[in-house]
Amino acid sequence: MIRTFSSTIRRREMDAVLTCMVDEKIGPGELNVKLIQTVKESLGCDGAVALRSPAVALSNALRALGLESGASVMLSALAPVWHYTTVVSLGFSPLVLDVDESTGLVTVDGVENGINNGGKVLVLHETMGIMPEIEKIMAFNIPVIEDISQSYGAVVPLLQPQENGSTEKLAGTFGIYAILGLEEFDTITAGGGAILLSASRAGWSSLKDILEDIPSIDVLPDINSALAWVQIKEFKRNEQSRKELFAMFQHSLSGSKNKTFLRGLDAESTIWSFPVVLNCSFKDAKQYAARKEIEILPAYDKTVIAAHEEELSESCIHAKSLYLRCVLFPLYPRLGSEAANKISKVLGSLP
Repeated sequence: MIRTFSSTIRRREMDAVLTCMVDEKIGPGELNVKLIQTVKESLGCDGAVALRSPAVALSNALRALGLESGASVMLSALAPVWHYTTVVSLGFSPLVLDVDESTGLVTVDGVENGINNGGKVLVLHETMGIMPEIEKIMAFNIPVIEDISQSYGAVVPLLQPQENGSTEKLAGTFGIYAILGLEEFDTITAGGGAILLSASRAGWSSLKDILEDIPSIDVLPDINSALAWVQIKEFKRNEQSRKELFAMFQHSLSGSKNKTFLRGLDAESTIWSFPVVLNCSFKDAKQYAARKEIEILPAYDKTVIAAHEEELSESCIHAKSLYLRCVLFPLYPRLGSEAANKISKVLGSLP
């Protein structure tokens, strides 16, 4: 059976972890600092901190904003459910936004409506590595926290050049804060954890004040940091493999009744799995793929809409539709040509 997800961990990643274990430096230490420096260099951000979970990262980012108790925090209906639970745990009110059915992303109009309904801050999940119209969203001048767990490395062409003349920016450098998840199935994995970063000096200054009191148990250990550090170093190679597979699968799917999401070309989006919006039922697709020894999974079974379907059904109709119809096919660097060809054939012949 070809599993939907498989680790991108190779020998180099394992060597880094084993070296950490041999040196008996397992807790937070030098490798945590090394990871932070690498992330700062790769994204050009002003500051970063490596933490034990994305929820811890989001919690500290929201605290740094100094929001009033009960403030409305806007979330995508297709964001992971921990976005919602973290917001609630801090005493804020989640304001869930519907998405564009062709991309799975919140829209500019949706954010504007959210602001008109009291939304004070936006947690922007860049689903499937696809970038939203982020410049237009930033023009609303509200705090934005980007979740780049699936979009790390994406490059956004700018509508208006920056003061330094640059015509593009990286995912994670638009919002006041960004969260790079390092969980098992994130694009960069450390087996768990997250990096909280800020591209602005003002944002990092506010965050540093919050982090002064952070308990050591919330800091990412070196054994995880070692794995994440090598993964970031190997990102371009892994991403090239993912893009080649994606192009192959997309071509096969193009002749079927099913579809995948619209996305920018080349570096405008990054690849995280292969989403297919089904024209048939999930049960039929799953059974068909299983007969060919391919595992497929629901794309949004651990999202906000999945956990709160009943209360969001009327306000988030596009998100509900995608929740019911979108699945993930296997796509990862270690897939191999034989498995890739088998998946490609199934994609072209899906019911």
